[in-house]
Amino acid sequence: MTTDSKAVVDQAEAYYDSDDADNFYFHIWGGEDIHIGLYETPQDAVGDASHRTVAHLASHLTLGANHRVLDLGAGYGGAARYLAKTHGCHVTALNLSQTQNQRNRELTAAQGLADRIDVVHGNFEELPFPDASFDVVWSQDAILHSAKRDQVLREAFRVLKPDGELIFTDPMQSDDCPQGVLQAVYDRIHLDSLGSFGSYATLAADAGFTPIATDDLSDHLVRHYTRVGESLRARYDEICRLASQAYVDRMLTGLQHWVDAGQAGHLAWGVLHFRKTRSRRRGSK
Repeated sequence: MTTDSKAVVDQAEAYYDSDDADNFYFHIWGGEDIHIGLYETPQDAVGDASHRTVAHLASHLTLGANHRVLDLGAGYGGAARYLAKTHGCHVTALNLSQTQNQRNRELTAAQGLADRIDVVHGNFEELPFPDASFDVVWSQDAILHSAKRDQVLREAFRVLKPDGELIFTDPMQSDDCPQGVLQAVYDRIHLDSLGSFGSYATLAADAGFTPIATDDLSDHLVRHYTRVGESLRARYDEICRLASQAYVDRMLTGLQHWVDAGQAGHLAWGVLHFRKTRSRRRGSK
């Protein structure tokens, strides 16, 4: 990947800290849960579908009060609060946006969970934690924003305890995606590629992980971007009072690019689940 990593990190941080992005994601894209949702019907509310994804990922894990979870790209902390509230575990919510982190802290305190959730400002390419600190590394639709996805998985491996688990979702390109068809999608996220089921399997193996399960849920990607676009159009005037009209119009165009690419079969989404079953050899990269 040729994209400059620091520039990508800086750009992502500035974007998610902006008032435009904060108001759009909080009010339209699921509120506490800003990732792709699981839809029982095409008319499901975005927030309900997004929360359903959190519960689905959690169903793959066995968690209790003694477990420590690291959420990479935690957004507003909906998953962290669900895990802490439902399973009693301790969650570290690492996120690049200080604006989202502040909302996270406020929502966490309001729900009486501040003793079980730490909100940390940081970059998941350089995790500020010691080796073998966590039982689970969790991430939802965040790793795509890295220009060094191999480094993200190596860092996840490093901070996991032996037999710890990595579970994540990510908007991806299909393994057989033709070259050049996703440029409009790449331009929106300021990168020159997306991951894929195949590429993540390879990166995970190179990092030292062994696979547990892969759950291809790609149909929900199109449904989600369609519903977000429908919700934004229905609340257009309201959101334009919170975010700039230019931002809202660009967002509608960008959402449609994702819908079109997904309907063409060029995009993928689902759950990838791995276990740390061995130590990396010294000096391996």
